[in-house]
Amino acid sequence: MDRRKSLKAMVAGTVTSGFMFSSCLTDTEETSVANVETPTEGDNNYDTTRTKEELAYEKELRAKDAFFTEHELATLTILADIIIPAEGEYSAASQVGVIEFISFIVLDMPHHQLPLRGGLMWLDHESNRRFNKVFKDVSSEQQIEIIEDIAYPEEVKPEHTQGERFFSRLRDLVSTGYFTSEEGIKYLGYVGNTPNVWDGVPADVLAQYNMEYDQRTLDICIKPEERNEIANWDNYEV
Repeated sequence: MDRRKSLKAMVAGTVTSGFMFSSCLTDTEETSVANVETPTEGDNNYDTTRTKEELAYEKELRAKDAFFTEHELATLTILADIIIPAEGEYSAASQVGVIEFISFIVLDMPHHQLPLRGGLMWLDHESNRRFNKVFKDVSSEQQIEIIEDIAYPEEVKPEHTQGERFFSRLRDLVSTGYFTSEEGIKYLGYVGNTPNVWDGVPADVLAQYNMEYDQRTLDICIKPEERNEIANWDNYEV
């Protein structure tokens, strides 16, 4: 099973963001929920499910300086595309806004900042130790060699424990960002609250109860091509 299919199986049937972010918290990190009032008026830029406090908080976050350096962003981009590469009609993770998502999340959830920055430093140190270059500057083959040593928690060596913890956290964040993007949702095959085409009660079920549709009902009701039209029941008789 390839990386995409493994991640797809992991998030299928799960509330993605809740599942992913809960796995990113350590034993000492807690989530908090604020008691806020629903705004009386909507905001033109958001739907009315957002509270005034939420809108003000997001505006405050977006006004902050970026946490990651250009070097760190370049490294994160490479890592994200290793975790979820391009495949067929689907883009790599970095091409659907995953890096921007992570950049925002570390401002919204600061407990990710130190582990991610420390992990990136560990990665560069390990790359320098092996190849005398930072991670983003070594070959793709050399990058994969390092990743293979930290990507499988059950197989990681003691000297790579810090790298494994970093990569597991990053994998969760990349997966969350990707599978909550428009393309990621499409890749999962999730259609949400979308009506399907109904062609009536199956014939074998009707026969079980000695029933059948009359032709007029079929003509008026069982027409998928007219599913969005309102039926006219004037003068209809059973």
